Amino acid sequence: MTRDYWPRFSRPSIIAITAGHILTTGILATTLWLFGLFESNLVASLIIIAAQFTVGGVLIIAIFTLLTKPLKHLLAAITHIANEPTATAPPSPNEKRFAKNGFREILQTLYSLAADRPSEDGTDATGNQQAANARRFIEQALDNTLCGFVTFNSQRAITYSNKATPVRIDANGITSLELLFHETNSLDTWWDECDKTSVHAEKTWARISNKLPNEEDRRFFDIIASYNKGAESEVVLMLVDRTHLYNIGEEELDFIAFAAHELRGPITVIRGYLDVLQDELSAVLQDDQKELFHRLSVSANRLSGYVNNILNTSRYDRRHLRVHLSETTYASIYDTISDDMALRARSQNRLISVNIPNDLPTIAADTASLSEVMSNLIDNAIKYSNEGGAIAVSAGLRGELVEFSVEDHGIGMPANVIGNLFQKFYRSHRSRETVAGTGIGLYISKAIVESHGGTVGVRSEEGVGSTFTISLPTYRSVAAKLESGDNNSVMQKTDSSVWINNHTAFRG
Repeated sequence: MTRDYWPRFSRPSIIAITAGHILTTGILATTLWLFGLFESNLVASLIIIAAQFTVGGVLIIAIFTLLTKPLKHLLAAITHIANEPTATAPPSPNEKRFAKNGFREILQTLYSLAADRPSEDGTDATGNQQAANARRFIEQALDNTLCGFVTFNSQRAITYSNKATPVRIDANGITSLELLFHETNSLDTWWDECDKTSVHAEKTWARISNKLPNEEDRRFFDIIASYNKGAESEVVLMLVDRTHLYNIGEEELDFIAFAAHELRGPITVIRGYLDVLQDELSAVLQDDQKELFHRLSVSANRLSGYVNNILNTSRYDRRHLRVHLSETTYASIYDTISDDMALRARSQNRLISVNIPNDLPTIAADTASLSEVMSNLIDNAIKYSNEGGAIAVSAGLRGELVEFSVEDHGIGMPANVIGNLFQKFYRSHRSRETVAGTGIGLYISKAIVESHGGTVGVRSEEGVGSTFTISLPTYRSVAAKLESGDNNSVMQKTDSSVWINNHTAFRG
């Protein structure tokens, strides 16, 4: 049995090492005797011999233990794979110490080979030698590609993954994907939806990382998923490594987030002084001077919004974004930004109308975060509207969802832009040329809304205009969940109602 090898190896090794150590001590004693040290100073000689024996023995044992530790781990893993009874827990390749010394790859290879090993006669599970050879050929070819390939059975267990796939293998040999999907747009969420409504389906995710920022060996992937209900490989994933492209933006964002954090204080001071000066000088300012102050305030507030978006995006990517939910209304949240929105619209020669009934059901929301989302949507409507254009801000009840909408009659968007609109840093070619922006406002807005348990959607037609909608559950529908747990936690995404299913609409 595999587990019996260690005693058979360690006992003779320890006996041989002990014998060698005793021999070394004997040589030392003989040397001291030949040089007459025993006769001149017996006590000192005995102390030297005892110290050498004790210290040397401890060092030898420590070195032996250190050098044989990888062998013990390998034996424990092999014993586990062989299904032999043992009280020793198998080593996990996910331990940090194994990642540092390179032992993780050895364990992962061992567990993978064990999971895919053929039968004793070299055939596959069906006894077909030709099929086994073909499978080995395909696996070798896939292992030589830079793309990751993964197959899942209907129980959602990984049945195959090539070397380029970021996976974790636990001590039981179970393989799982090492990818950080967002909770409301994960592989499992999509698979659940496919099981309910589809026979065949496809899905793509962009910019999915395998680790958090600042962790070693962080990579980014564009992922293409195919679903075939009931097939032997029910879901197949292809992972295209885009690290070389996305890393540039991530590194820039890290630097910008640091700079934004430093800019936050001075911007707050500037906004405060502008408000004070406007109040103090209001009696003597001419109309054109008042307009100048208005434009300065708009620019300062917009700059503050950019800073907030950057900082929140950095927090969200690091899983540090938290919302503090409490009972409130869309009307009360909009009141906190109404003056600023009116000022922005007036400074850009836009007309803004607001229709948010005060008697709408309450929602569970973080006022600061949701007001930032409202500001982002209205600011976009202002930027992408035509001169003198009208912007309608409204809210209404739709089943158990309370919706907040921002409608403009501006340039609109083509169908090929809609699907990418909420991706980080995404800006269409036309918008990059004509309108300033960071490309993260809608990304963080979607993240904040989903952290509230809601959804964000958009309908748009090129040359006609766009409508962005936030849908949040009523407070009464989530009150029990909030009262039973920590309201700092991210709420689960609610079941959204029917949405127009065409190429010019998106529901996230």
